[in-house]
Amino acid sequence: MSDLQLRANPERDLAPLAEMLSDPEDLALVNPSAKHPFDPLEWQEKWLNEADDASFYLVDETGREVGFFALRVGVGPEVRHLTYVFLDESVRGGAGALVTERVEEAARGLQALTVTLKVETDNAPAHAAYLSAGFEELSRRGGMATMRKDLD
Repeated sequence: MSDLQLRANPERDLAPLAEMLSDPEDLALVNPSAKHPFDPLEWQEKWLNEADDASFYLVDETGREVGFFALRVGVGPEVRHLTYVFLDESVRGGAGALVTERVEEAARGLQALTVTLKVETDNAPAHAAYLSAGFEELSRRGGMATMRKDLD
């Protein structure tokens, strides 16, 4: 697994995400409520519409966007909630530790003290990656685990 670099997306450019989520199944994994095909306007108005939402791309060694995630303000500005995580199939399998490092890097850049997230309990690789990265499982409800990690 090569190193993935973090690229902030302050302009909220969703063209690379639209390309990554061209498959209806991938889009449904990231956001089951979003319509297919990917609609950048819908995402700007409905899914990434809070002023403090921050989105990021993960970029491979060639400069190609191979992942995406967003951090929104949680309970207070010092908490960021991880949402809309996607990894291209080419980098899945073993990238969990690197992705969680990049999420923490992005959250620290936003002055967050804590990161929270929800992960499907049947998504064993993602759940295991978050546990390995030091996230604590707080609860389980409706097939989702709520997790939290305090940043140092």
